[in-house]
Amino acid sequence: MDVMTNTASVNAIGHFLSDYAALLLRSGATCIRLEKNVERMAERWGMDVSMTIMPRHIHFAVTDSDGHSETFIATIGKNLISYNVITRLSKLSWKVADCGLSPVEARGIFEKIKQTPCADKWWVLVAASLANGAFCRLFGGDAMAVGVVFVATLAGYYLKQTLLGAKWDVRVTFVACAFVSSVLAAAGYLFSLGGTPDVAMATSVLYLVPGIPFLNAFSDMVDGHYICFFSRMTDAAILTCCLSAGLCLGMKLMNVGMF
Repeated sequence: MDVMTNTASVNAIGHFLSDYAALLLRSGATCIRLEKNVERMAERWGMDVSMTIMPRHIHFAVTDSDGHSETFIATIGKNLISYNVITRLSKLSWKVADCGLSPVEARGIFEKIKQTPCADKWWVLVAASLANGAFCRLFGGDAMAVGVVFVATLAGYYLKQTLLGAKWDVRVTFVACAFVSSVLAAAGYLFSLGGTPDVAMATSVLYLVPGIPFLNAFSDMVDGHYICFFSRMTDAAILTCCLSAGLCLGMKLMNVGMF
């Protein structure tokens, strides 16, 4: 009977930790954060956990103090970057460690975190446009260039939201959005808007730069997760090439040269 109880406990904790890890990594967390959070909870529940983190899957081996072990494979799924979810999941791991939450209580909180709504898309659209306009000013663009970049980003980011919502391939989406933004940014050249149209053109696609994958890839490299490092770095490099292709196509169509 004790063996069955221990096995059930290992099974329940293993399923929870695998679900937790998949959501954490899918939300944009680094591998080192994943390891620390999962190990923190497993230790509090008296379990030993071994993980192999792959680009699309996480392999778990959960063992209790009596040596009963279960193996789990969690599928990460499509990335949905959310720092809000990452923060709440990290807080959950500390609640388990500091307050002694049971696996059942932790599962209840986890299910609520899974229902965390995404940020309002209209607010994100305006915020991203303002941020990209600020980048233009930071790189020396004048007021007119900032306005051009704001409009170009507004149109491009809206297109990105629309195409990704329609399940378009992310690489095709990046090419299309960079193309639209660069064409609109060429207005600075065509209509002699301001004195820094080159800055407007160069910064019009910065909102597409995959900063989070680049940063996470570097973190994974430092921590020795080389498979995830190569995967994330490759994805980021491909997306960067896609936005560059869209930018070049837009400049070619509008007969705008940077050099």
